[in-house]
Amino acid sequence: MVAQALVNVFNPYCLFLIWFGTMIGIIFGSIPGLSATMAVVLFLPLTFGMEATNGIALLVGLYMGGISGGLISAILLKIPGTPSSISTVFDGGPMAERGDAGRALGVGILYSFIGSIIGIVALAFISPFLAKVCLLFSAADYFSVAVFSLTIIASLSGKDMLNGLIAGLVGISLKMVGMAPIDAQTRFTFGNYQLLSGFDITVLLIGVFAVTDIILTGFDRKHLSERFQKKGYSLKGYGVSMKEFIEQIPNAVISSIIGIAIGILPGIGGSTAGLLSYTLIRNTSKYPEKFGTGIIDGVIASEAANNAVIGGSLVPLLCMGIPGNTVAAVFLGGLQVHAISPGPLIFDKSGQYVYGIYFALIVSSVFMLIFERLGLPIFVKLLDIPKHILLPIIMVMCCVGGYSAGSRVFDVQCILFFGLLGLLFKKLKVPSTPLIIGFILGSMLEENLRQALQASHGSWMIFLQRPISAAFLIVGLVSVTWTVRKNLQEKKAAAAKGEEVDTSEEEG
Repeated sequence: MVAQALVNVFNPYCLFLIWFGTMIGIIFGSIPGLSATMAVVLFLPLTFGMEATNGIALLVGLYMGGISGGLISAILLKIPGTPSSISTVFDGGPMAERGDAGRALGVGILYSFIGSIIGIVALAFISPFLAKVCLLFSAADYFSVAVFSLTIIASLSGKDMLNGLIAGLVGISLKMVGMAPIDAQTRFTFGNYQLLSGFDITVLLIGVFAVTDIILTGFDRKHLSERFQKKGYSLKGYGVSMKEFIEQIPNAVISSIIGIAIGILPGIGGSTAGLLSYTLIRNTSKYPEKFGTGIIDGVIASEAANNAVIGGSLVPLLCMGIPGNTVAAVFLGGLQVHAISPGPLIFDKSGQYVYGIYFALIVSSVFMLIFERLGLPIFVKLLDIPKHILLPIIMVMCCVGGYSAGSRVFDVQCILFFGLLGLLFKKLKVPSTPLIIGFILGSMLEENLRQALQASHGSWMIFLQRPISAAFLIVGLVSVTWTVRKNLQEKKAAAAKGEEVDTSEEEG
């Protein structure tokens, strides 16, 4: 089966399809409002008449390129091309602003590749075992995973935890707009039928991250005619020396493991993986204060994690027929079109196609590494365009991206609304990231809470009686406690330092 899969994948036509899919995926991923899901959905009908391996290979290329491509706009324009690239903005954006866009992109591309390969290895060797673990998760356990993920808000908010929690609650509230997940009751629609389907994550991302920055930059008339990049573009290799590469091995491995684990759990997604990884690496770093100012550690943590999610999300898909995320769900449809039924028997009945997926993922990762690197000079040239020319172009792209999310003018209006909301957050010094986290986890939180309470006939003890659920809740509590304690210690140290300064001035 392995030999047959190798022959099928490495024939010229199949290689061309992987290359084509990867390139199209990168384009879709790099344009805000488009996504890997959209790319796979649009090209899925083209695979109907293809041989199974060829059709799957095209979908694999679209998936891989779509996830990786999000880093391009996240770094160059501070706009996540895909939700998975949210945390890439934190350090990639500042690096681009100070003229290190080439290095940020090079590092992001390299560690996207490394994360992908680690995820593929995990998919190939440990998928049967990990898939069995997922069967143990109930609704109560998924609720606790969501609660644990929300503790990221405390860590990302730093010293301003209250504002971070407020932003998180606003995000959860926005996610509750529309029809309830269990009984389909309408909420917060105020009689507007457009709100029945709720807000799209793409619309929120574009509004909060892109439109807000465009408005703020537009107000800064003194610098409006400047270019984004102050220094010329230069990059040797992929932007890391051998010493830095060795130093970043723990970061890449830990982030990839987080990505794999999050990918295996259905419904959580690459955005949560990137944020979890970024937070963990920052909190365990020797210099956490540098995160968010433009260092490669943050870019590596985000990109390694969100690309490792690809391999992780295919674990429950292949072994149990449960897609780990939206793209994997569309991918499942592609498998079923070709009469491939995921489940415990897939290795016996369709082994050559499973191994074909493994090899196609590896080939697509290599294509992604090569072609994104070759395209770096073109990507960075975007920063040579003056702001007063580039910003209107970006605004038009934002509107097109918002419209493409649901083919509604209403979504474009929502983009402008969320842009103003982001502007209000900026003025009040409320962080925007917790808003996104709350929105992403809101549906998972509510749906699993209601399912768990229905199963336990209204008893809240179910969350403590199940070992997995209790473990996640305890870890979340420890995380919040540790953050609060750390903030209090920093305040005491700052106060003590201030007293020492006052004393020395009096003695003088």
